[in-house]
Amino acid sequence: MMKPEILVLYYSRHGSTTQLAQAIAKGVEIGGAIARVRTVPPVREYQSEAIQAVPSDGPPFVNKQDLVDCQGLALGSPTRFGNMAAPLKVFLDSTSDSWLKGHLIDKPCCVFTSTSSQHGGQETTLLSMMLPLLHHGMIVCGLPYSEPALHDTNTGGTPYGVTHVAGQHNSTLSQHEQQLALAQGKRLAEVARRLQRANQ
Repeated sequence: MMKPEILVLYYSRHGSTTQLAQAIAKGVEIGGAIARVRTVPPVREYQSEAIQAVPSDGPPFVNKQDLVDCQGLALGSPTRFGNMAAPLKVFLDSTSDSWLKGHLIDKPCCVFTSTSSQHGGQETTLLSMMLPLLHHGMIVCGLPYSEPALHDTNTGGTPYGVTHVAGQHNSTLSQHEQQLALAQGKRLAEVARRLQRANQ
């Protein structure tokens, strides 16, 4: 049986969401799946029709085929007034063709975010990312309280998905945030593997 492929798709402006994406991707690999890490371009590049351009650094830009090929999705964004960032929303708004064809139905997913302050809208941002995924028919995998770090963290971490409190200077992930991101990626991969076996 081939390993399932998990799409880790995110937007990051200053690198904090990137840190979460990298940790989740590592957890995906620990969980026995393949992580395909992708990002989205800034809105100005959509507007200039430069979406096919390869970024100067970091992972490639996502394309619609990535949605077709994946067996699971981890979706991440920094918080913008309690909502996902515009570049990620622009991409999601362009996926009606995948919705019509049911490309994401019954695939597992999770969401993640980073804020500069402890109460900067993390949970509402996670919920804002869940909504289009529910419309796509995906299966949302939260983060259960069986993860000890979820009880102990005084930085980021919610049952809705992993989070990071970056502060004003874009700090690195705390130990608990790192543990929870690995656990989230691992859980997503394991659920994707179970669903893959059930459908064979």
